[in-house]
Amino acid sequence: MSCPVPSSSAQKILHDVFGYSSFRGEQEAIVEHVASGGDALVLMPTGGGKSLCYQIPALLRPGVGIVVSPLIALMQDQVDALRQLGVKAAFLNSSLAAEEARKVQRALAQGALDILYVAPERLLTPGFLEMLERVQMGPGLALFAIDEAHCVSQWGHDFRPEYRELTVLHERFPAVPRIALTATADAPTRNEIVERLALEQARRFVSSFDRPNIRYRVTQKANARQQLLAFLEAEHPNDAGIVYCLSRRKVEETAAWLKERGWDALPYHAGLDAATRNANQTRFLREEGVVMVATVAFGMGIDKPNVRFVAHLDLPKSMEGYYQETGRAGRDGLPADAWMAYGLGDVVSLRQLLDSGDTPEERKRLELRKLDALLGYCESTACRHQAILRYFGEEHPGNCGQCDNCLEPVDTWDGTEAAQKALSCVYRTGQRFGVGHLIDVLLGKATPQVEKFRHQALSTFGIGQGLSQAQWSSVFRQLVAAGLLQVDMEAYGGLRLTEEARPVLKGEKAVWLRRDPEPAKRRGSKAERAARAKEAFAGANDDPLWQALKAKRLELAREQGVPPYVIFHDSTLLEILNRRPGSLTEMGGISGVGQAKLARYGDEFLKVLEDAANGVG
Repeated sequence: MSCPVPSSSAQKILHDVFGYSSFRGEQEAIVEHVASGGDALVLMPTGGGKSLCYQIPALLRPGVGIVVSPLIALMQDQVDALRQLGVKAAFLNSSLAAEEARKVQRALAQGALDILYVAPERLLTPGFLEMLERVQMGPGLALFAIDEAHCVSQWGHDFRPEYRELTVLHERFPAVPRIALTATADAPTRNEIVERLALEQARRFVSSFDRPNIRYRVTQKANARQQLLAFLEAEHPNDAGIVYCLSRRKVEETAAWLKERGWDALPYHAGLDAATRNANQTRFLREEGVVMVATVAFGMGIDKPNVRFVAHLDLPKSMEGYYQETGRAGRDGLPADAWMAYGLGDVVSLRQLLDSGDTPEERKRLELRKLDALLGYCESTACRHQAILRYFGEEHPGNCGQCDNCLEPVDTWDGTEAAQKALSCVYRTGQRFGVGHLIDVLLGKATPQVEKFRHQALSTFGIGQGLSQAQWSSVFRQLVAAGLLQVDMEAYGGLRLTEEARPVLKGEKAVWLRRDPEPAKRRGSKAERAARAKEAFAGANDDPLWQALKAKRLELAREQGVPPYVIFHDSTLLEILNRRPGSLTEMGGISGVGQAKLARYGDEFLKVLEDAANGVG
């Protein structure tokens, strides 16, 4: 093991190369541990600064840092960003032509690289492993970084079988430190990462999973598209964001629908040809204000920091999936929104999807438990941040003030009698009918279907006229979420009782339900939410100088064929706007402006500031 690396060395690289004055959270401890030769398992939320945890040790230690990543798009972005900083970086994956790949391999063999990103499939080939052995004997191997380490888990939503073979790194290069990183892993997944990658001796660094800059909101579905449109118009005009849908068809229909209404919306799903997917992803990354409508095929490794919202038109499959997908918003630390419209139909669709799969029963049971946890989150009246952190085994100190339940506390009501009526109706109709039919019976509607099954003769016919159809829909949705009713896919989505319903029917257990807010209440708060969105940028969107700074960034990005955020993040531009540096020295004090970027872009942005001060432009 190497001698400990002085903290000042890490600080110097952080400031001179990356342009930051101080580390965040456990970054410094992780950097020093790995730079000193120790193995590490790092759990850090999206946007928490995981990349620095291996990039700085790779620059501190002799030799080249090898970063294993399953994400081709992320490799390109990371390498573009590092080259902007003056770091000698490259990547090896299937997107490179043969001659380009050979050129990178020559640079690797000659010790001309600081950091190399490589796909696991490429790394595991005998020829590449032999090359790494030669590099170790020559220029040296600084470290191995295994990004997206949760891909090793067969129970995870991003399982990659190649990741299980990465123990070869420890077997063939025992003296080279390894750092495994992930933003999404509950306790069982963490243990599996340790076991599968032979990281038993690694030091664990677990940062808080909290993303305090994200405002979480869950709204009950009425007309989901119109609800989405109202949300976008009120809070995110001209902002980049992601809209997630469950099916490919819904992705394409929603993207087309938004486009008809003037939004720059693009579809993305695995059924599109590779050229279309790549073109749409490139536009999303490199242009401003693009809305990507996508299935979960889009997102992992998308490093765009100024995604201002993530919206779900359908329920994700698990809390892990929800956390990971919403975590793509606000990576720059500025305020962002996670908005979701959810209804009982989502539960039916997902149950159908899980039941129809070929996965083993054990896996199905696990996925159903994960879905149940997400349903509990959706129906919770408590702080959303607290609920998410509790799921990942972390406590939140108090109400966040950054979610719908904290900002607009939800009323609860004693729904015991309503629950008993609903459960009785399910039982007396034979435990095989869907919500629409059950509500018709409760409201006393003699529809053709009700008459066909003679349900107008039941004792539950018409006993629910004290509540509206929307209120009964809410009752049934919450009873499913609470585990008192279960969706029976063999009965085509009909509801049946669970064992937990028995004490409620016997009057031995009370049921408290959340009172869904009236639509008018939500409309009334739009102005307040829109004000908050504008306040996030301190009026920047209305400032001509802000637009001029963004225009200069876009011009420079297009010249070099890189995304705008590779030049400067929004948070860096915002600091330039607010501080208005008048010299290169002052510009060098802006967070995110390292020496390479100061030399390359400092004069360009000072000229924008000077022109604005002189009324030019």
